[in-house]
Amino acid sequence: MEKLKIGHKYQIHSYKHNGQIYKAWDEATLLNFDFKKGILVFANNCTTVTEKDGHTWKTKEPAILFFFLNRWYNIIGQYKGRGICYYCNMASPIIIEDNTIKYIDYDLDVKVFANGSFKVVDKNEYTYHKNKFKYPKEIDLIIKNELNSLISEIRKKDSFFNNNDIEKWVKYYLYLESQKKYKKN
Repeated sequence: MEKLKIGHKYQIHSYKHNGQIYKAWDEATLLNFDFKKGILVFANNCTTVTEKDGHTWKTKEPAILFFFLNRWYNIIGQYKGRGICYYCNMASPIIIEDNTIKYIDYDLDVKVFANGSFKVVDKNEYTYHKNKFKYPKEIDLIIKNELNSLISEIRKKDSFFNNNDIEKWVKYYLYLESQKKYKKN
């Protein structure tokens, strides 16, 4: 793993099981990392996302991104006007190389709404890609077990799903960004 630096911007690349890039985010700022726990915290705001077909769009709000070195999902806390919502991707643990966070997206996602309710989405996409890319049985079992763990964390509203923590991370991110602008002037 390359040396990480708080406040440094990294790209994010999401791949499919066959190795093809699926989606790319042009930047995410590193806020914190704890290698003992295997957690890295990033943030971005109005970042450009490029889809596999070349279509681009921009995110609309600040987001806190939790990536893991040993968990098969990542969590995005989206700071929306109506409250904090979460989008969770079932995905391989990340690697970081060439200033880029990389992981394999395994289709299943969990949307957590501002009121705390949640919904597992993209089950058909998971089944389709599981057959198309011939996911090994071990991967299928890991994804299902990790999905159950993730749902348990969502129900407990642990630190990744704690709105106060997300707000603190957003404030810290905005502070870091303001310091960068201040240093430029």
